[in-house]
Amino acid sequence: MTITRIGNPPVLPDGTVIPKVTATKVGNMVFCSGTLGVDANLTLLEGAHAQTVQALRNIEAVLAQVGGTLSDVAKVTVWLTDPADFAEFNIAYASVFGSEFPARSTVLSTLVIPGAHVEIEAIAVLPE
Repeated sequence: MTITRIGNPPVLPDGTVIPKVTATKVGNMVFCSGTLGVDANLTLLEGAHAQTVQALRNIEAVLAQVGGTLSDVAKVTVWLTDPADFAEFNIAYASVFGSEFPARSTVLSTLVIPGAHVEIEAIAVLPE
């Protein structure tokens, strides 16, 4: 089975290359790396709501590169840095997914990037 790497390693404004790709495709499955709520310039958006929406839009853009959509997402894992953000996160999450929710795990953790409230990774299954 062929493994296809999707995307190039991100480069921070200071030139540091992050040693990861945005996703890996194996057969009809797509494994999206942990994604933050950053814009095209890798600028972190403010607050859990904005970061959640942007992280999911970033995942949506990765899936579009291989012909997928958010409706193909079967499972997500979410890391929150503050339990006080859980309600705001859920509102933002539901606004993007609508009523077609994938399976989900949500945990609390410190994230590597200062100011990050949310990190989301996804596993999608593309139509055959």
